[in-house]
Amino acid sequence: MANFQRRLLSTVAKSYPFSKTALIRPEPYVVPPPALKQGKGLMPYLLKSLPTPEKQQMLRSLFSRHSAKQLYPGSIVTVTADHAPMSFTGVLLSIRRRGPDTSFVVRNIIQRTGVEMQFFANSPHVKEIKVLQKPPKGRMRRAKLFYLRDAPEKMSSIAGNKKFQ
Repeated sequence: MANFQRRLLSTVAKSYPFSKTALIRPEPYVVPPPALKQGKGLMPYLLKSLPTPEKQQMLRSLFSRHSAKQLYPGSIVTVTADHAPMSFTGVLLSIRRRGPDTSFVVRNIIQRTGVEMQFFANSPHVKEIKVLQKPPKGRMRRAKLFYLRDAPEKMSSIAGNKKFQ
């Protein structure tokens, strides 16, 4: 048997790069630990990372293009985050719809400084998204309102003298 393997390896080494007869040994099979077979490592991870049914419903209603309650750029929204109990209120500048990676940018002016925060809608830290006011005239003429960064007077007119916290 050893002689056959030696002869096989010598022919493989000579003709390997362009040969269809070259044999590559498969990786040895690694037996998964019993805890992983029972799903003890997988299920806690999935329970932590998958959104709850209530959150799935919220995401479907706010970020679906076919929903009546969908978010539009120019809306004034309040986002409540869980990791550092805080809420951020501002004008919605943009929405980036990418399935589970959907994100949106909210801008506010705090102490005469423009502050923008990007939130990932599917993040476990985002607890709630509330729409305080729809954009004036139904919806804006642009999908991304990044021009508001350079025009604070336009942003304040969109906000409609609404007091942010």
